[in-house]
Amino acid sequence: MHSDAWHLTHDLDDFLTRADGFLRSRPALHTVQLTVTDALRSRGPGTFGKEAPLFGTLGDGSGGVRATLLHTPPYPVNATLLGAAEADALAARLLDLGRPVVGISAERDTAAAFAAAWQRRTGTEGEIHQRQRLYRLAELRPPERLPEGRPRVAGPADRDLLMRWYGEFTAAAGLHAGQAAGEWADARLAHDGLTLWETPDATPVAMAGVTRATAGQVRVQTVYTPAHLRGRGYASAVTAEVSRAALEPGAREILLFTDLANPTSNALYQRIGYRAVADFAVWELADLRPGRPPGAH
Repeated sequence: MHSDAWHLTHDLDDFLTRADGFLRSRPALHTVQLTVTDALRSRGPGTFGKEAPLFGTLGDGSGGVRATLLHTPPYPVNATLLGAAEADALAARLLDLGRPVVGISAERDTAAAFAAAWQRRTGTEGEIHQRQRLYRLAELRPPERLPEGRPRVAGPADRDLLMRWYGEFTAAAGLHAGQAAGEWADARLAHDGLTLWETPDATPVAMAGVTRATAGQVRVQTVYTPAHLRGRGYASAVTAEVSRAALEPGAREILLFTDLANPTSNALYQRIGYRAVADFAVWELADLRPGRPPGAH
C-alpha cells in the first residue's frame, strides 16, 4: 500500500465530513477520536497543545472510510484498527511529513503493527509504555455497602483541589499531562464533568470525571483517590455515581479505559458492571526531530 492512500488534513471540518459516519459506526472502539474531536470543535484547535492537530482518513476503495488517524502533539498518534500494510503506509506518510511522532495509542495489534513499521523505517527502538483495556458498562451494580458520605458535582470553588489531584493522578499513572491543570479543570467544570465523593463533614476524598456525550457514548476518566485514602470504597462509589448519572440523559454506552498493570482498578470496575471490549496499548517511539536524539522524550 502506498503512503498516499492516507488523506491528511489540519482541517477538522474536512476530516469530520469524511470520517464522522465511520467514527459513529463503532463508537466504543472510536471513543477517543470522537471525544477529542468534540473537544477540539467546542474549545478550539489549541486545546491539547500548541502544534496544529493532524487528521487522516484511509479510503475503503468505494468512497467510504476504513480507518482514521488523529494526532494532537504532544500526545501519541491515535489510530483506529489497521492491518500491517495500512500501518506501514501511515508510518511512511508521517515520516515524509517530518511529523514529531513520539508514540502510538491504539488497539493492541494496531499499535504493535505501527510501532514495528516505525522502528523498521527509522532504525530506532520503541517500547510499550502501557497496556490498557477498554470496558463498556453492561449493567450497573452499585456497591452493596457504600462508604459514608455522598457524591457531589464539582464546582468552581473546587478548582484548586481538582488541579492538585489532576497532577497527582497523572504522576501516579505515568501519563503525559499535555494540558495545564487549570485548563483541564476548567474544561470539565464547564459541562459538570467532574464528581467528588465527600465524607459527612464535606471533605472531598475521591473524584471521577466523564467526557461530554457524543455519538451516544460517554467515557469515564480520571478516577482518583489520594493514596492515604484508598481501600475505603471511595473510588467504587464515585465511579458508580458518575456511571449512573451518565445513563440518566440516555447515553447508550458508558466506557472507560484501565491500566492492565493495576489489577485493583480492573476488578473494581468489573464488580460494578463493566465488561471488557478490547485491549489497547500505548507505545513510546523515538522523537526524530532535529536536535532530539533517538530515545529522548
